[in-house]
Amino acid sequence: MANRLKMATVQSIISLHARGWSQRRIARELGVDRESVSRHLRLARESAPAARSDREPPEPAIAPISGPGSEPPTPANAPIAPAGSADSKPANAPILATGSAALETLLEGPSEAAASGRQSDCESWREVIQAKQVAGLSARRIHQDLVAEHAAKVSYDSVRRFLRRLGWTRPLPFRRLECAPGQEAQVDFGTGAPIIGADGKRRRTHVFRIVLSHSRKAYSEVTYRQTTDDFLHALENAFHHFGGVPQTLVIDNLKAAVKHPDWFDPELVPKVAAFAAHYGAVILPTKPYTPRHKGKVERGIDYVQENGLQGRTFASLTAENEHLLDWEAKVADTRIHGTTKRHVGRVFEEVERPALQPLPRERFTSFHEAQRKVSRDGHVEVAKAYYSVPPEYVARTVWVRWDARLVRVFNHRFEQVRVHPRQEPGRFSSSCEDLHPQKISGLERGAAYLLKKASVMGPHTERWAEAMLTARGIEGTRVLLGLLSLTKKHSGETLENACETALSYGAFRLRNLRQLLTRRTAKQTPLPFLDEHPLIRPLDDYARVVAAALVRQEETRRAGFLRHGSGVRGLTQAASPDGLDHQGSGACSTRPRSGYPSPGCASAEPGSVSPDTSSVVPFVPPHQEKSAHA
Repeated sequence: MANRLKMATVQSIISLHARGWSQRRIARELGVDRESVSRHLRLARESAPAARSDREPPEPAIAPISGPGSEPPTPANAPIAPAGSADSKPANAPILATGSAALETLLEGPSEAAASGRQSDCESWREVIQAKQVAGLSARRIHQDLVAEHAAKVSYDSVRRFLRRLGWTRPLPFRRLECAPGQEAQVDFGTGAPIIGADGKRRRTHVFRIVLSHSRKAYSEVTYRQTTDDFLHALENAFHHFGGVPQTLVIDNLKAAVKHPDWFDPELVPKVAAFAAHYGAVILPTKPYTPRHKGKVERGIDYVQENGLQGRTFASLTAENEHLLDWEAKVADTRIHGTTKRHVGRVFEEVERPALQPLPRERFTSFHEAQRKVSRDGHVEVAKAYYSVPPEYVARTVWVRWDARLVRVFNHRFEQVRVHPRQEPGRFSSSCEDLHPQKISGLERGAAYLLKKASVMGPHTERWAEAMLTARGIEGTRVLLGLLSLTKKHSGETLENACETALSYGAFRLRNLRQLLTRRTAKQTPLPFLDEHPLIRPLDDYARVVAAALVRQEETRRAGFLRHGSGVRGLTQAASPDGLDHQGSGACSTRPRSGYPSPGCASAEPGSVSPDTSSVVPFVPPHQEKSAHA
């Protein structure tokens, strides 16, 4: 279904076509499709003859028609002439015809009557007005001469409308602007001489030229392309050739320097803006499609093309640039400029060179720049290496500038957000500042950080963590992470009790803590030392046994020894204290004594020597002990 245009747009299409506009231009200006323009013009041509056959064309309108039966508007302060008065005249207003007559008029072109509504009062003075127009007189002056010299009764507005109908416009003179020394330089590109190599191939070149506006001193350089790097390289060479930097640079709206052309607020390519900031110059693009704003360099481009390069070819770019340097020094700088009437080279050396801004200590660092989208891991890719940016720029677009040493990352306001050293392809340069705190594990933070967090839970937890880390070493770092994770499910008091119990048992496994938290086992208490017990003999009994053993040893030493089986006794019966024959009690016999379980075994007493001899109780035989009790 074809698009339907409003009637005002259709009338505009027909009107503009009647003025000689092409269909392409009409479509571009009105913002419609070219096929729509062609269709409506064709419909207008087909309907115009049918309308003329139906009725006679209406008479030319005198006043604008605002509606059926309406009268032309009358100004509020205009005097109203009586009907039939000779002084009353119809209003000289444009036509607002409607219907097929309007289509016919617009298609065939406006006639003289339709254009004016009535004959102008200046028509009788046409030849006089045209002669004065050729002489360059203004509309005011022509009106004054008609009234003074010819007594013409015409108004100034009539003369002005008549001159406009004749196609007369008085052009305003151009204003020449001269600049102070060192204030301005104008830059432009032109066509250079071709390069014909050894293989016979012909390459096209572009000539860069910069002209200082005060002295007309210029610098020229030929390049193969008009890229940003070529433009800045040639501009930097010009500054060093001049020995200084002008305050402002007037450039054309070339794509290598101007990102968005706009007379009021142009946007420069970021690299060009950085170059201007480095050299302390201001770059001012001209108004689009207005080359007269940099007329000095426009004429300078023609001069270098016609005088320096026309009819020449070169074998290399270097040879052509050397020729241009020699031509600038011997021809362009030695001439008397046609406008300033002064010697170009002398004015530059004496006046303008001292007024230029000093050069910076270093040349502008040439870098590459491009937009990059930050990946999900918070890095951007530059020359097959990866560089981190702050986490708030993830999935956003940033500007990246890189050279042989550094990689700089900028946000959309060209504020530097990160700087990295240049890395080899495949390597990563990650800054700790670019990691979100939630993405830094506890193992990376270290054991000291984890112990500090454990100390916040309580003293028992802190002691258990320190003891565990001492006992288990570096592997205990992960146990500390598990200890901190227990706080998500258990309260601090419960964890404190579990750590206290585990510490009392010497249990340094995380699973032990989990079991204690589940079972809530009581802590282990040390067993008390029992002084008396039914199964343990009193110490006094052991003391008596020791004393008896000492007595027997003493008796044996005094009585001597008898050889086994010799029949000789070492002790007599009288020698026994109790008057009994203790056979073998003091003899050296291989028979076991009654007090020992087996031969060769030591006595069952705790020790052979009492710790305190003064407290030794003498041994009393059992029968004597019984008789004593009786």
